[in-house]
Amino acid sequence: MKAPPDFAPLCQSFFSKRLIAQRKASPHTVSAYAQTFRLLARYAQKRLRVPPSQLSLTQLDATFISGFLDDLESSRSNGARSRNARLASLRSFYHYAALEAPQHTGLIQRVLAIPYKRLARRLVAYLTRPELDALLGSVDKSTWLGRRNHAMLLVAAQTGLRVSELTALRQRDAVLGAGAHVRCEGKGRKERCTPLAKPTVAVLKAWLKEQGDDGSNFLFPSGGGGRLSADAVQHALTKHVTAAQRACPSLAKKRVTPHVLRHTAAMELLLAGVDRALIAIWLGHEGLNSIQVYLDADLPLKEAILAKMNPPQSRPGRYRPDDQLLTYLKSL
Repeated sequence: MKAPPDFAPLCQSFFSKRLIAQRKASPHTVSAYAQTFRLLARYAQKRLRVPPSQLSLTQLDATFISGFLDDLESSRSNGARSRNARLASLRSFYHYAALEAPQHTGLIQRVLAIPYKRLARRLVAYLTRPELDALLGSVDKSTWLGRRNHAMLLVAAQTGLRVSELTALRQRDAVLGAGAHVRCEGKGRKERCTPLAKPTVAVLKAWLKEQGDDGSNFLFPSGGGGRLSADAVQHALTKHVTAAQRACPSLAKKRVTPHVLRHTAAMELLLAGVDRALIAIWLGHEGLNSIQVYLDADLPLKEAILAKMNPPQSRPGRYRPDDQLLTYLKSL
């Protein structure tokens, strides 16, 4: 007996009821999940020769899902991190399917048992103070675009905002009087306020005066006044990093992204002796575990630990060649 095509209605119900209505997931989350299911539907259509609307959940068992994940790595060159993100989306769906389609419990449990891949955790990349100064100093502030980019990069490096939080800022979100700060809505719809340093406040005041502060406009708009895309921020950053390499050659060895500026803000706080819990609050992290990566990358902290140690005393040895006869005998 042919299995009923129950995957499509379950998938639509998962997005409309679970993600959007119940969990009120952000548009970014919905879009990322939808991309996973588009890839899965195309893979199933190619392998099973069945239209996505006619798929059955029984066809998408653990063996099939594992093959799909392996195909992401081989045909799309996805790394372990991307594979794990796709698996997380599928696990969320199968958890939902366990409630809506209990007749597939055994199949669903086997899919949920698919393990995540272990990741190689690399040290976080960040800019040193000379590199950051060279980056900000490379921006040509004689143009409107340069003044916007300078203000945007300065705010990013000082506050540690995510690129989505940075591009979503409206003029009303920058409070530049007493207790100057920017207000943003971060991951999980958590609203937070991040203080601004005096030099940043001065730059933003000049920028808002030039723009005309009516509150509703984007703080860092595109040329047409709309919201900047993440690609546009990366393009601007790459252009200024390239220009800064002449003054600071070490930048040529680093791949600088907007998230690297977030790491830079975290490292500045850590090197200033700020407690880990306060850094987590500053960056909008859920817990302290995310701050561990900055401790791992903090070489001055490790050098300070080494200075407190009493290392083993040892002298370097001196090379003395063997006797000619011994050398000959060793070669036999």
